[in-house]
Amino acid sequence: MASATGIPEARPASIHENGEEEPLLGRPGDVTQKENQSILINLVTVLLTTQAILLLQPTHTPSQKRQGTLTHFGVIVASNLTFVAAFTIIEINKASHPETRFTSVHAIMGLITYILIVLQAAVGAAQYFFPAQVFGSIDNGKRVYKWHRLFGYALLVMELATIAAATQTDYNKTVLHIRLWAVLLASVLVIAGIYARIKKQKMPLFKRQRPRERSD
Repeated sequence: MASATGIPEARPASIHENGEEEPLLGRPGDVTQKENQSILINLVTVLLTTQAILLLQPTHTPSQKRQGTLTHFGVIVASNLTFVAAFTIIEINKASHPETRFTSVHAIMGLITYILIVLQAAVGAAQYFFPAQVFGSIDNGKRVYKWHRLFGYALLVMELATIAAATQTDYNKTVLHIRLWAVLLASVLVIAGIYARIKKQKMPLFKRQRPRERSD
């Protein structure tokens, strides 16, 4: 329908359609976040976490240990910042349909993993930079470090399991089509590479088994 000026009149429905996704300049959908952005950022985060672990395997001299620890801390900070970015993108995507939050195994595992990552980072920073203030003494901080390191390995496995669970989401099944077997194979290779460089004699669980092995 044309107006008196000859310019077609815009329908009210078309004016308000996609209003939340349409910027002042651009096309509808230009201001929305793509779901695969959070996936890519999370993958980068897992890569950074893996590299941060490898930086401490192995270190021999005190100077190497200090340099490795500080570099590990820097990479973990970068990793956690990317986790925050990924979580922010996910929340932006879910804002228009909040009823879909935490409805999948992947989403629940992801939330638990995010919480554990924050706790792990806080404990790690406290035991190295503020051991006396937080744990009572430097020696107590060193004892906590052994468990911090062990929990770090477990947390990496949790992150990989969360990625594997993502292959069962509707978005992956309809858009990405990433195979579960491919993720599991990649996860096994990552774990094998990390495990090969673990100093098991320094881990709390292995230390407890030593007396039994000798008695047998």
